[in-house]
Amino acid sequence: MGILDDLQQDKILIGDGAMGTLLYSYGSDCCFEELNLSESEQIFNIHRAYIEAGSDIIQTNTYAANYPKLERYGLQDQVKEINSSAVQLARKAANKHAYVVGTIGGIRGITPHTVTIEEIKRSFREQLYCLLMEDVDGILLETFYDVEELETVLSIARKETALPIIAQVSLQETGFLQNRTHITEALTKLETFGADIIGLNCRLGPYHMLSTLQEVPIPKHAYLSAYPNASLPSYVDGNLQYESDADYFKECAHSFREQGIRLLGGCCGTTPAHIRAFSKELQSLAPVTEKTVKQRQKTLTIQSQAQPKQTPLYEEVKTKQSIIVELDPPRKLNTTRYMEGAKALKEVGIDAITLADNSLASPRICNSAVGSIVQEQIGLRPLIHITCRDRNLIGLQSHIMGLHTLGMHEVLAITGDPTKVGDFPGASSVYDVTSFELIEIIKQFNQGISLSGKELGQKTSFSVGAAFNPNVRSVEKAVTRLEKKIECGADYFISQPVFSEEKLVEIHESVKHLNTPIYVGIMPLTSSQNADFLHHEVPGIKLSTNVRERMAKFKDDPLRASQEGVQIAKSLLDTALELFNGIYLITPFMRYELTVELAKYARNHRLQQSSRRFQNV
Repeated sequence: MGILDDLQQDKILIGDGAMGTLLYSYGSDCCFEELNLSESEQIFNIHRAYIEAGSDIIQTNTYAANYPKLERYGLQDQVKEINSSAVQLARKAANKHAYVVGTIGGIRGITPHTVTIEEIKRSFREQLYCLLMEDVDGILLETFYDVEELETVLSIARKETALPIIAQVSLQETGFLQNRTHITEALTKLETFGADIIGLNCRLGPYHMLSTLQEVPIPKHAYLSAYPNASLPSYVDGNLQYESDADYFKECAHSFREQGIRLLGGCCGTTPAHIRAFSKELQSLAPVTEKTVKQRQKTLTIQSQAQPKQTPLYEEVKTKQSIIVELDPPRKLNTTRYMEGAKALKEVGIDAITLADNSLASPRICNSAVGSIVQEQIGLRPLIHITCRDRNLIGLQSHIMGLHTLGMHEVLAITGDPTKVGDFPGASSVYDVTSFELIEIIKQFNQGISLSGKELGQKTSFSVGAAFNPNVRSVEKAVTRLEKKIECGADYFISQPVFSEEKLVEIHESVKHLNTPIYVGIMPLTSSQNADFLHHEVPGIKLSTNVRERMAKFKDDPLRASQEGVQIAKSLLDTALELFNGIYLITPFMRYELTVELAKYARNHRLQQSSRRFQNV
């Protein structure tokens, strides 16, 4: 007899509940899978507790026992040992009174492209073979947010074994996966790929999971499963806590049966008490083989957002020379000089003012607040930098929605300087996503879909810039990063400041095959000390020996040094304006008069160029 034999005899099987929840409650806060080796008795006892509560199927403590996740703890070389021990412990606890399935969890989470499919394949095969070698009764694939990942590993598993395979997805919202695939479509695919039992686990509690299952028909060639969370967790004194009691699961047991569930267990927050409630309510009951499927609710129509009044920068710069200027928000609360600078730059005729997001990891007035004022009071287009450093995935998406609501459509997606370089080196750097993923998130917002797959009700209309650092040993490698950012959806690039004509020519030759425009960075130096600091201490900036020597001549004359810095910048502009349509002027130390002068110089060059074109016509 086996799992499928029992199901064919019209039984409802009871799974187990959470392993991590119990270990966490016992004071363990480490790699739970490693405890198969160091605390084997504790793992054995948890298995026994679930079997005594009525579990017909228990899963091995191997959810994250794969190379990528064990690598976080330096345990990547113990994949076989950890998985083998897990099966042996579960077998010993089951003692032929329960089936043992080898659990393999999803690797990709809310940001799917952090791990490639090839890496997933290698990791999955290694863990799968370890579990199969220990003679498990089946394979459980659980907590998969990414359908592509689950289909990939399911295909591999189906080719490697004839054992029963349970494949379970996790939803971001009722009825839908994060890529907006409806649950019925997802489960149908899993059935087609050869899964014997298909269903849901984690993320949702009984209420929302049952709401989802109402839209799912009973499969023709597979069985349905459900492993709900106990409830939504709360955060108390630094610990996650689940409030749901077992009586609630007792009340829900029959509802799961009515939806055609044939394998019922628990996920996060569940305990043997929850499983006992399921088992007592459903023991000896026949399964439901027919049900009325609730018609899927129509999704809201996503409204197209009215396009910005101004042509996006990436479109403008394709046909004419465009000048943007970075003027960082103030470090202090007085904004008078900043607004004077923004107004002066507006009068010069620049196309946008860019506002850094706490540059060099030092706190400044929020750039979206300053940008909104500049847009409303001065009529100058703001280009808002968004870093990955300061906001988690929740904060990033909230920030993006806020920019849309304020009518600011130009953004620059960047990683952000690490906190160690700033005023608060002990502060946390978040980095939930990379700049590549941030670009993709913003572009997904332009489709009216949030990162979780939820509809936003409107499409945003962001023009997304990305950073380009040409001041590296291999410009070719830097260009490769540009190409990857283009694949993610970058509309244009803004470079770090360049301080030599030779580098400008090198950049031009390296990127001329790209159709994506580039704003090349030019920053006036203010002193010899400024030049040395930038060269030696600021990441991504290198100055030529000639430039540093020119600034050193006026080491003791601040006025002449500043004038020399402007002359160097003008010389660079002469070359840059011949090679690039986009010019990005960076204002040092709020000295906007320097970038005003350079903007005038660049604008005059643009006018002279237009005049020459007219004369030629």
